[in-house]
Amino acid sequence: MQVKTKGIILNQVKYSDSKSIVSIYTKEFGRMSYMVRGANKKKSVCRSALLQPLSIVEIDVNHNPKREIQSIRDMRVAVPFLQVPYDPIKNCLALFITEVLHKTLKHSESDEKLYNFIENSVRELDKCESGVGNFHLVFMAGLAKQLGFAPNTKSDNGFRYFDMMNGVFVENRPQHTHFLEDSHAETFKNIMKLNYECLHTLPMNRIQRAQVLESFVEYFKLHLADFHSLNSIEVLHKLWE
Repeated sequence: MQVKTKGIILNQVKYSDSKSIVSIYTKEFGRMSYMVRGANKKKSVCRSALLQPLSIVEIDVNHNPKREIQSIRDMRVAVPFLQVPYDPIKNCLALFITEVLHKTLKHSESDEKLYNFIENSVRELDKCESGVGNFHLVFMAGLAKQLGFAPNTKSDNGFRYFDMMNGVFVENRPQHTHFLEDSHAETFKNIMKLNYECLHTLPMNRIQRAQVLESFVEYFKLHLADFHSLNSIEVLHKLWE
């Protein structure tokens, strides 16, 4: 079946000297794997420039639901980047976001709402001018909402503890170690309420940003069975030094 769809590049793994397997989160089919041949050749339908992390592309594919790895007939830019590949901070954030998506988007079912959230996030990252240091945190908050395990921040009742295991704010200290308290809980809650237009409204220093990031990673680990440590965290920490 020949289909045209949009997709977001997640990662690329070399299969042989002339072939790579590219993971793309598509609007039509969800996450899919595609065989790409000769990406470094001028006449290739999938040139290497199109396969950068988070690139938004249009693809013509031969889709066979019985095949684990699909084939691409043609690929072209759907939304051209203006800053992400050239801005070192945004490029590092793109790598981080790509790794988060690679670890969370495990299924191959389509989810148009989730796809639209990710594409909009990529667009916002590319044009973001202020508060970019908070972008990845607000992205993780939004992704938690899309995946259905975001805490209810509308009924925290001013409680000082955030029980990360159960995703609720509580008055008394939880009987386990997965919780935030006082200012850490308040910052976590505030980020859950932010959108990309308000990134600049929550100033944080390097230490605070690192602490919040670790909290989000722990929260994802608690609620996603296959979510493990992120290799790109150390790169982000160095960005804010």
